[in-house]
Amino acid sequence: MPFEIKSLVYKNKPCDLEEQSLTSSATVPIRLRLAQLSAHLVVALIALVVIGGATRVMEAGLACPDWPLCYGSLLPGRQMNLKVFLEWFHRLDAFVVGIALLVQLGAAWFWRKDLPRWLLPLSFLLVLLVVLQGGLGALTVLQLLPSAVVTAHLVLALTLVIGMSALTQRLLHSGSKRSAAPRWWPLLGGISLAAVSGQCLLGGRMATSWAAQRCLQEGQSCQWLHWHRSAATPAAVCVLLFVATALIAGGWARQQWPLLITAILLVSTQIALGVFTLRLGLSQPAVTVCHQLVACLLVAVLAALTWRRPSATDSPLTIARDSSTLEPCHG
Repeated sequence: MPFEIKSLVYKNKPCDLEEQSLTSSATVPIRLRLAQLSAHLVVALIALVVIGGATRVMEAGLACPDWPLCYGSLLPGRQMNLKVFLEWFHRLDAFVVGIALLVQLGAAWFWRKDLPRWLLPLSFLLVLLVVLQGGLGALTVLQLLPSAVVTAHLVLALTLVIGMSALTQRLLHSGSKRSAAPRWWPLLGGISLAAVSGQCLLGGRMATSWAAQRCLQEGQSCQWLHWHRSAATPAAVCVLLFVATALIAGGWARQQWPLLITAILLVSTQIALGVFTLRLGLSQPAVTVCHQLVACLLVAVLAALTWRRPSATDSPLTIARDSSTLEPCHG
């Protein structure tokens, strides 16, 4: 007696069904491996941004006066100190990220027939962005830390964090039309991500031009500090609205509560660190670096939420069990 079929009945081509099943199962390990690589790259990119921020806070941006080497060698010896180490490790992390993205590009090309079509061009774009990021890093050193170049360096770094976080979610959660996220999900998520990213860029511009220090010490360039503080409230409201809507809506959206609660905790921590940083007059580098770390983590979490989709569930397939359907496969 044949099983009941919800979607498709395969009566004439059972071998095609078997081949599709084998191909799909063979693709899963490759996709998961690339998702794991992407997740590690998100961590490496966050570390890259934070180490870059620590380099700026410690005024170590020119600790290695040449590029791409440091004092003419791959590993500086007697010149090594905390500032040199920060700049050297920042470059090392960037090099590792570049190599990992090349590996991802190679895998996307080698298994291009089994992986989603969008993965190969996106991997190529990410490699180009890293090459551009390296060029901006070189200009930062060779042109003695110009504010515009340093800000562009940060913009590209955050773009890479967003891209890799989104890529990880798309590889981990392969959605379908039947398992699409609610329409408001990408909209509210995208607005929250844009608001927080804009706030990060305001903070980055303020930091690269030393506007906060000049405002607190000399009363100059205070407009950047004012804009950064004023934009904090709308950004926090956007995130809170996104999280509240998801929790109230229920269903799949509420099931994302671990990341949603994480976003709320990061927003609260970020506000507290911002107030604490100003109260200390930017005198504690560790607090400032933590402020940058939490901001980057929040961007990564919001990007993951925005591009997360319900996983497609395999609908049960049924095949009429008779000799006519089994003979083509088994002779």
